[in-house]
This record gives sequence, structure tokens and C-alpha cells, in this order.
Amino acid sequence: MAINKIGTTSIYISDNEKARDFYVNKLGFEIRQDMPLGMGTPEEDLRWLTVAPPGSDTAILLMKGFGGWSPEMVGKFGSLTLQTDDIHATYEDLSSKGVKFTETPNLQYYGMWQAQFEDEDGNRYVLVAPQSQS
Repeated sequence: MAINKIGTTSIYISDNEKARDFYVNKLGFEIRQDMPLGMGTPEEDLRWLTVAPPGSDTAILLMKGFGGWSPEMVGKFGSLTLQTDDIHATYEDLSSKGVKFTETPNLQYYGMWQAQFEDEDGNRYVLVAPQSQS
């Protein structure tokens, strides 16, 4: 039997609520799981918090306090490519919600539209769309 999909990937974050707000309210992702891990102190707020675009098979685990987490890892681990059908509309929508873009939509030499943005912790994302857009 072969591997047939990616289930979860991880991003190191500094604050669960801040990250939850960014991914849900700005990017429009849905919460897949949000449950306490039952270890650590109440101040550490150790949670299994996963988010994903609606209908996506792959979720993102927002990690704080476990799995090799340290403050130095926040903002240095994330580098995911996210897809959209309309990069210009998505760029305008996310920008209006306060998402910080480090690159505006542009047609790449490899034939895809691309833009880049950061989350609240500085994790970087590449947004891509098919070349058929104008």
C-alpha cells in the first residue's frame, strides 16, 4: 500500500488564540480539532489545535509548547504553498482583513501566479493559482 495524501503539517506559533484568530477569521480556515493536551501548566495552554481550508484533506497543526517547540522556532519553520482559483480576488480579500503580503500577485516563469504573505508570527506562505488568470 502506498502513501496517498498528507494528513497534517505543523507550524510553530507563539500564542494559540492569536493564531486561531488569524487562520480562522483572516484566512477563512475551519477548526478541525481544538482540545487541551492535559499536560504542562495552565499558563502553557497546551492544545491540539488544527485548522484547514474548508474541504481540504490536509490540516495544519498550530504548535506551541510541544513537539520540539521553542520560542526561537516561531516564525522560522513555516513554509507552505496554498492554492486558490483566483489569486487576485484572494489577495484583495486577505489584504482587506489585514493579512501582511510580502509579495503581490505576479506571474512566475514556471507558469503559475504567485503571492507571498506572513502570519502573525512571521511564518511565510506562498499563494499560487493557475496561469489562466489575467
